[in-house]
This record gives sequence, structure tokens and C-alpha cells, in this order.
Amino acid sequence: MRYDIVIIGGAIVGSSVAYYLREEGFSGSIALIERDPQFAHAATTLSMASIRQQFSIPENIRLSQFTLKLFRRLKEEFGAEADIGFREGGYLILAGEAGLPILKANHAAQVAEGADILLENADQLTRRFPWLSAEGITAGAYGRSGEGWFDAHAMLMLFRKALREKKIDFISASVTGIERQGDRVTGVSLDNGDRLEAGTVINAAGPNAGKVAALAGLALPVEPRKRNVFVFEAREKYADMPLLVDPSGIYVRPEGSVYLTGGAEPEEGDGPADAGDFEVDWPLFEEVIWPVLATRIPAFEAIKPTRAWAGHYDYNTLDQNAVIGPHPEVTNFLFANGFSGHGLQQAPAVGKALAELIVHGGYRTIDCSAFGYSRVAEGRAFRELNVI
Repeated sequence: MRYDIVIIGGAIVGSSVAYYLREEGFSGSIALIERDPQFAHAATTLSMASIRQQFSIPENIRLSQFTLKLFRRLKEEFGAEADIGFREGGYLILAGEAGLPILKANHAAQVAEGADILLENADQLTRRFPWLSAEGITAGAYGRSGEGWFDAHAMLMLFRKALREKKIDFISASVTGIERQGDRVTGVSLDNGDRLEAGTVINAAGPNAGKVAALAGLALPVEPRKRNVFVFEAREKYADMPLLVDPSGIYVRPEGSVYLTGGAEPEEGDGPADAGDFEVDWPLFEEVIWPVLATRIPAFEAIKPTRAWAGHYDYNTLDQNAVIGPHPEVTNFLFANGFSGHGLQQAPAVGKALAELIVHGGYRTIDCSAFGYSRVAEGRAFRELNVI
């Protein structure tokens, strides 16, 4: 079997690339390979499913703004029944005295890109949110609009359903090998024994992206990192609560009648996750998260944990930023990897960008050249400071 384009990874990034290839007028054959067709362990479906404009660099802000515009015209794009439950609850990112300069610099970048973000001091924040304790807080950045959360599975299914009408071949398999002849990849081997000849290969393999790149003899500093999300009940319901990020890195947001929280994994010793390790690290909730929540929101001294899940996300060890575009030498191997926790919200923009690059020979809507692989080859970090 021969395909003009083989996409490795069929969750939100790979599906977005396939979708926009067709939207941009690509008429060649496309194979979309996914090893977990139920998406039981996909980073897409196990994420916190949120979108923000609060990044430290303009390029990341622009990627998420593209997706926000898509959310605003979802029914126009995918039909009258399209609904991902987008709740525009905002983000509130808090900082103490030490973190204030970075918060201010980030805010300036966000406002310059047109984001509706307020920078407020501790007194202003506690007046806005009476349930909040400002202990140890100097200021916070609050997204009044254009930020919030949604149903990740519903979003993925919108794209997957749309692809069924666009002549995409869905293949359920794992990639076991990538063939190269000099400066070109020529084929992909699958664990079901099939071999696909490929004109272009796109790596959209999420947490597994580093291993996929290695199959082609290419280095990519992306590895799976395990992250835990805990669900708890509280007597108090705060309808005005945004997704709050404490200076410690602990975050919390409402989800219907309950709350979701996480961010407790320590930087020290945080390394690649075992491929099959999806066990919840419950001590993180008791020992790390709960004390922070009780300090920041006093009413959360009395809460009841109910369930939890663990997932893997694709962590770029170089700079916690995406790698997008072709390899400079193996030019028919393209990357869409290393989003380090913000891939779901940026996937549509990246799909659009790569489709434009392939079909038109260059970026048109969003210039993703700053995310190119050359910085990886040079060991030159393009660092995103606001990683959650």
C-alpha cells in the first residue's frame, strides 16, 4: 500500500492535520495510524481540556487564539449539532513577590496580542473573588474572556467524524519501523505485518513521539511524563471560580458539581514515565495538593476526594515548547510534537499550519517557523515559561 501522507498518531493533533489537509485542498491519499483507537490512554482524552491565552511568548498565544476562534464558530465548521461544552470560565494565574516580574512580562506579551487579561494586585483579587486567600500572593493575571475548559473527547470526536467524509484511511496499529533512503523516509512498518510506502511522514505520536522519531534515526527530545488529576467534592460551590493556578504549580477548577485539581508532581525526579504506568499517585493529593488548596481557598479545608486518573503528556525536555515542521535534512519527515501540556488547545492551529506548509509550500495563517526543528539540532531553547 502506498500513501502520499502517513500520519503517525490519530488523536487530536494527527486528526487536525488530516482535517486541514483536506480543507486546504490536498487530494492525495492519507493514512491516519492510531495504536489506541479507543483513546483510552491518549493524552488528548486524559488531559484537563482547557484553553488559555496566558503564555509567555507570542507564538503560543497565537496558536491558542486560532483554536479559540474555531470554538466561536464550531457549528459553522462542524454542523448545527457540534458542541464541546466550552465554558469560558477564565484562568487566574497567581504569583508571589519572586514571580511578579515574570507575571508582568507575560501579561505584557498577552496584551500585545490582544488577549483580554487583567493584572491585579492581591487586594483587587480578593475583592473580585471573596473566597480567595491572598496569603503569599502579590498579584494575579485573570483572563476575563477567551479562556476556559471544554470536553476533550467531544472535540476529538468532532474531528474524527468529519474525517470519515474526507477519504482518510484509518489504520489501527503500532508503528514498529520507519524506512529511510538517505535524506528521505520511504515507508512505515506496522505491528500487524503491513508495510506502507509513504511520500511524507508526519509524527503526531504525542508522548511516544521521541520513540517514533528514533525509528527514523532522528533525535527528538520528547518523552512521556506522568500527570495525575484528582476529583473532589466540596460543600461550597463557587460558580465564578476560574481555573486557578497557585504559585506552587497546584491548579484547581470547577467541573459541574465537583472540582478538578493537579499539578503536584515534583520537578526533582520527574522523568520519563513507563509506557504502561497509569496508576494514580494518591499521596500527592493528601500530602501536597490538599494543604495548598486549604491555604489558598480556606473553605477547601473540608473536601472529599472521589476519584482520579493519570495520563501521560508529551514533554519537550529542551524548552517545554512544540516542535513543528520538517526535519531540515530529512525534509519529508514532519514534526507536530512536544507541546508539554498544551497540545489539545493548539492542535487545530498546528494542523492548519502544517496543511498550509504541505499544500502551499509555506505558512500562511500562523507562522510556525519559530517552532522549527533547527533549534533542536542546535540545542537552542525557545522556552515557554508558563507551563502548567
